[in-house]
Amino acid sequence: MATESGTALTADSVLRPLPRPRVATRPAPATAPPEAHAVADASDGGARIAAIVIAAAWHLAVALPAVLRAGPGMAAPAVVAAGWLVTALVGVGTGVRLLRGGLPPARPLAVVLLVVDAAVVAGAGERFLFSTANWVWGGLAWFFLLALWQRSVRWLLVMLAAHGATAMTAVVLYGATAPADLSRATMYVYGTSTLPVAVFVGAAAITAQARDRAATAAAALAVAAEREAAERARTERQERLALVSGTAEEVLAELAAGDADPADPAVRRRAVLAAARLRRLIAESDDVPDALLHELRAAADLAERNGLPIDLVAVGMPPELPVEIRRGLADPLTAALAAAEGWARLTVVAGPDEVVVSLVTPDHDGPDETTTGGGGPVEHLHERDGEIRWTQTRWRRT
Repeated sequence: MATESGTALTADSVLRPLPRPRVATRPAPATAPPEAHAVADASDGGARIAAIVIAAAWHLAVALPAVLRAGPGMAAPAVVAAGWLVTALVGVGTGVRLLRGGLPPARPLAVVLLVVDAAVVAGAGERFLFSTANWVWGGLAWFFLLALWQRSVRWLLVMLAAHGATAMTAVVLYGATAPADLSRATMYVYGTSTLPVAVFVGAAAITAQARDRAATAAAALAVAAEREAAERARTERQERLALVSGTAEEVLAELAAGDADPADPAVRRRAVLAAARLRRLIAESDDVPDALLHELRAAADLAERNGLPIDLVAVGMPPELPVEIRRGLADPLTAALAAAEGWARLTVVAGPDEVVVSLVTPDHDGPDETTTGGGGPVEHLHERDGEIRWTQTRWRRT
């Protein structure tokens, strides 16, 4: 329904779509969320502890007693003991680094362990070639595992291949080439290599699986939260739309029945306010980078279309604010604009922790907002001095 020229509540003014800026679609995150990394770190931490315990138990409970029992019977017992001590120091340093969440320097440790491997095999001698006194047969692979933690499995395979080559070289040089000796050496190399590889690969696979499952769960929870928030927002918008539409329908019904005079300033203010609130509600759903300014521009645009010269000045960039905060900041200004006459100046001063919206208009006869609000997250202040009216809303981060 069209009214006289001063009345703003028309289908064109209310329902004319606002220009929507183009908003780039945000790409999906390329990396797993922090929650997924936390779960993966917990899984990896457990595997690190298990590997450290196995290496320490083998070195202390198996290798050390065997070295002490063999004693001077070995070809170079001092070399074997020194190799055991160096490996223990490597294990302590590597274990501490792993338990603190870091990774050891793989390359220098790999070189040190391979040197210890060759020295101990030579120091044990032919007599203890297949004895536990030659502790590098079964125990050194676990220290390879610690030194190469979270590296590619191919580097562990290279280390184990070098370890096996050292052992088989000793078998050939000591003349232990009988079928039984060769079978024993082969089983030693196979048996002492497969378990560390299984632990290494299994830990990496379990960690990756934990990360993937946690990422999937986090994504599902995020989708559920977004769905719930969208449903809540839709319900709130429907309730608010019903309220705003009811106000507009009431004005239109009075005009249609002849119970309201379009020339009456009070009726015109009611019409402008209903149109402004409805238009701001429409702008509220727009996906724009600066929602508050967008909603204020919608109210200012409607005021300009009704012949009110208005200046809109924005200083700073408002932070992302919930709909309730934006409504608290914009609604009093929308009501004040509906009653404004002559001209208006709308100012928005924003920072990361505070947003202040002010409206200045000439003073005039008519209803006055005498309430100064201080409750809730948005403060509202309204003053007049006979020459101007000043309305301000303020939000501060707490």
